[in-house]
Amino acid sequence: MKSRIARAALLTVGLALAGCSGESLEDIAPKAERQLPAAIVQTMKAKGISKGAPIMMRIFKEEGVLEVWKQKQSGRYDLVTSYDICKWSGKLGPKYTEGDRQAPEGFYGVRPQQMNPRSSYHLSFNIGFPNIYDRANGRTGQHLMVHGACSSAGCYSMTDEQVEEIYAFARDAFRGGQQAFQLQAFPFRMTPENMARYRNDPNYPYWTMLKEGYDHFEITKQPPRVDVCERRYVFNRIPAEGESFVATEACPPSTQPDSLMAAYKKYKAQQDVAFAEAVKKKKKPEPNPSILGHEEALLVADWTRRRARGEKVSPEPPSLASINVAASEKPENDAPAPVSAFASASTGAREAQTEAGVPPLTTGSLPAPTPNPKGAPAPARQAESSPQSRMSRFLNIFSN
Repeated sequence: MKSRIARAALLTVGLALAGCSGESLEDIAPKAERQLPAAIVQTMKAKGISKGAPIMMRIFKEEGVLEVWKQKQSGRYDLVTSYDICKWSGKLGPKYTEGDRQAPEGFYGVRPQQMNPRSSYHLSFNIGFPNIYDRANGRTGQHLMVHGACSSAGCYSMTDEQVEEIYAFARDAFRGGQQAFQLQAFPFRMTPENMARYRNDPNYPYWTMLKEGYDHFEITKQPPRVDVCERRYVFNRIPAEGESFVATEACPPSTQPDSLMAAYKKYKAQQDVAFAEAVKKKKKPEPNPSILGHEEALLVADWTRRRARGEKVSPEPPSLASINVAASEKPENDAPAPVSAFASASTGAREAQTEAGVPPLTTGSLPAPTPNPKGAPAPARQAESSPQSRMSRFLNIFSN
């Protein structure tokens, strides 16, 4: 009772001071500095997790969930809490081009400079799209965020109350020494059953690539090291001495720890059996819509651009599937305009033009979510002198 009276008195004093000085209560208690709720702090304490421990986030579109994981003293990560995503736009499937209104899927890195305490969407952080993989595959877009205000045109939007907590998790981890945290965005939980449901989807090859990183985390409960070569993601691999990963070039000779390879081989065999059983139980694949590749992305981007210019367009973005259905119902001499007619749609309305940008990631791995002592310089990326030292460095990354 006394503590509640004290807090009420402090709030009254704060309001009085704000009125006298012309400042708002936000200036006295800024939203970017609000602390995590006591219930979450208690949950972390029960799991042996410190306030400043490193974090990782996972997003699942179909389930509409954002998860926050934090590192325990053992080095493994544990789920602390999850949030229902208020809104995300587009369909299942990755983002292809600016203006396609797609929320990204993939592995992204968030650094302190990507946090925006003065966002026009309450609070926000830029997820880092396009990353190395996206740029290697010609994917474009900017200002893709997790933010408040429950409004989205390509972002993952939360309520203001939710984003304050999510922001606090990231802020505390950065202050604890983490240089970057990993954000993994998936179309759905990548279980064998869900993979079987979407086995005929045009995005399935991309999703199977993401699933390897998803599975590595499920096995180790540690964010995977992520690199890109041959325009694809590779996970937890150590390049040979003098070699490095280049996004658009052939993958160099590389290795993985024997324990990880053995664990993944066993895990994948179990997943394959479960996938085959799921296919038998449900013969027809999932009919839910997903984006039908770059062609449909260009259609949506063109619609977005024309809508932003005030032109008369349909209320909803176009779908390549609906266009193909309509075309099949027309006489042969009444064919629709080819999709290439929309190929100029490379730009469109952007979400949050004033939001903080992201420095480009030009070389090397996506940022590893490893802690760094406060004030200590970031370790230099350089070739090690022996295979043993390279393996030691990787195991240090893998176990922290």
